[in-house]
Amino acid sequence: MTSTPGRVQRIRERLSEANVDALLISNPHNRRYASGFNGSNGWLVIPADGARAPILATDFRYMEQAAQESPEFEIVQMQGEMQTWWEALVRPLGRIRLGFESCDLTVAAHKQLRDVNAKIPASQRPALVQSDKIVESIRAIKDEPELDMLRCAAKLTDDAFAHVATAMEPGWTETGVSWEIEQYARDHGAEAMAFESIVAAGPWGARPHARPRDEAIREGEPIVIDMGARFSGYCADMTRTIVLGEHDEHFPRIYDIVLAAHEIAAQMIEPGMSGKDADQLARQVITDAGYGEQFGHGLGHGVGLQIHETPHLGITSTDTLEPGMVITIEPGIYLPDWGGVRIEDMGLLDEQGFHSFTGTPKLRMVS
Repeated sequence: MTSTPGRVQRIRERLSEANVDALLISNPHNRRYASGFNGSNGWLVIPADGARAPILATDFRYMEQAAQESPEFEIVQMQGEMQTWWEALVRPLGRIRLGFESCDLTVAAHKQLRDVNAKIPASQRPALVQSDKIVESIRAIKDEPELDMLRCAAKLTDDAFAHVATAMEPGWTETGVSWEIEQYARDHGAEAMAFESIVAAGPWGARPHARPRDEAIREGEPIVIDMGARFSGYCADMTRTIVLGEHDEHFPRIYDIVLAAHEIAAQMIEPGMSGKDADQLARQVITDAGYGEQFGHGLGHGVGLQIHETPHLGITSTDTLEPGMVITIEPGIYLPDWGGVRIEDMGLLDEQGFHSFTGTPKLRMVS
């Protein structure tokens, strides 16, 4: 992913609303979004004044990489401890209001930042101001290069699922299925998995975020597979529930309730709706069927450089859905001593509604 001046400009436009003169970016995902820089260490300073170049500070290991990935940024080398380079980084900005990302900084990092800043003469010292979610709110609306990467990640995820669903048989372990997914995805272009794949068979599937075990999968039990490839920094997220061989009498009913909840939400979600109201579309279907208490998580979330981003779709959400957001729709029912069913697609929300990037058919029964 390369940097785009348009992203820096969008950040600058938000700084006046936040009542700051510049923004100090420490969050690595925000740093990559704004600058294109993918190194493991660095800080950005983005002045609101468009006449001043944004600054990327990093250490010796990444100087060449930073210059290549962030050509419109002034590159500053960090040498030694923070106190040895902080003043040189911010003193030219003068007595400004410098926003910082308190949601990213630890207590210890904030103390260090405050202490080194206090060593600058008061007449030239920036005032540190808490400024949260500025970049995250911009990241929620995806641009075309991001949508291309997300579609590629979703296609890799579809392909990896198709491979493993065709290959797996009773007796495979959950960890074996998880590894097969990751190996296929990496062999076919994924840089990594977006998260550790969930493979949860039988009663283990009643845990929405179960970790795969070294346990054999048995014929006839529901298997929840939640997975996503990462491509060029961008994540995919998909869940399917399948059965190897003949399912029991409970599976079709539970599956059909979840599928109906998923399809109603996918058809009716629209821009301007709150995350709470979007969640209610699916939740009402499951509640009316008598399983409301067994759907204990939110309907979905945003996806991008991180697997969980703004917006949140859930019963406590205050987010408003907007065109350009990429979201998941993932209702589920979880029954202890039996298992779970979850169905999840990821896709784009635009003025016409939700458009899934996920191509894997639902109710893929494998025999």
